[in-house]
Amino acid sequence: MGLAPLFAALLMLAGVTHAAPAAETGLLPACAAPGQAIREAGYVTIGGIRQWMTIDGQDCANPVVLIVHGGPGNPNTPFAKQLFGDWSRHFTVVQWDQRGAGKTYAESKPAEDETLTIDRLTDDGVEVARYAARRLGKQRVILMGGSWGSALAVHMAMRAPERFQAYVGTAQLVNYQLDLAASHARTLSLAEAANDADSLAKLRKIGPPPWTDPRAFGVLRRITRKYEALSSDPAPKGWFTFGPGYDTPAYEAAYEAGEDYSFLNFVGLKGDGMGPRIDLRRLGLRFAMPVYLLQGEEDLVTPTVVSRAYFDELIAPSKRFIPLARTGHDPNPTMIDAQYRVLEELRGTVP
Repeated sequence: MGLAPLFAALLMLAGVTHAAPAAETGLLPACAAPGQAIREAGYVTIGGIRQWMTIDGQDCANPVVLIVHGGPGNPNTPFAKQLFGDWSRHFTVVQWDQRGAGKTYAESKPAEDETLTIDRLTDDGVEVARYAARRLGKQRVILMGGSWGSALAVHMAMRAPERFQAYVGTAQLVNYQLDLAASHARTLSLAEAANDADSLAKLRKIGPPPWTDPRAFGVLRRITRKYEALSSDPAPKGWFTFGPGYDTPAYEAAYEAGEDYSFLNFVGLKGDGMGPRIDLRRLGLRFAMPVYLLQGEEDLVTPTVVSRAYFDELIAPSKRFIPLARTGHDPNPTMIDAQYRVLEELRGTVP
């Protein structure tokens, strides 16, 4: 969930385009020695289709961070230089455009009647983690997810805990119905305090979830963005401009088409998509790895009241809840800096 309205951050890395299956037994590590840099961008066969993956690191000895993007349908790869460009000094950053999103959508366009499922995407994510670890000569990787990506990442962590050294979640999506009910209630109270007649009319019309109208989420999201902008520090201008290799009309069209396809699969035409089924408590509350949850205090989409309650119930080798002042749901410098500080704490712990 970098959760876009219904109708609507990896530098394009110079490197090798490859299409070898992630499970191929003959896969050779790309990192032969400490101090060696790695920069790859290309298609890898994941889950039976060609999916876009990028790897960027200045030293193969560094820990590997696998970033699970939000949306669904909103890859970070076009914006990676702006968001994560400095991270490659101390980490090898791995990202992939999920099934139905970005360059993966362009290369492996789903059939018109093909639906996305969180189970299928979880399998993909675990396969990406396995590929990245073997390609980079590691046993485990650090798992990071935000918004929709935080829910998918928790599914991955629970399905294959042996793959992950730690989980770092931001804007944690815990339970679609609870999160959006809290979102609707808090946004409604802000609109009432501001005597915002237009927003009040729209919020009262859709009411709190559960929803059967696929447009309802987009209506709420547009209003939450308006109110988050009043209390949160914004992202710098240019953060979300498509970088080199992504700044073409063809890619922009594919990005938007994948965004629409993925979002419709998220909400469902009758409120029956992947999102409404999300309830992380059903996966269990015991993590096999340290857990860090970073939460914007002004987040109106995945409000603190829901993520904090979930965090308090979690059992993990260690855990930390980190509130972020003047931060909403979307990335801003406070969020990116806090994520990096957590990664710095984890440096040296990944075999």
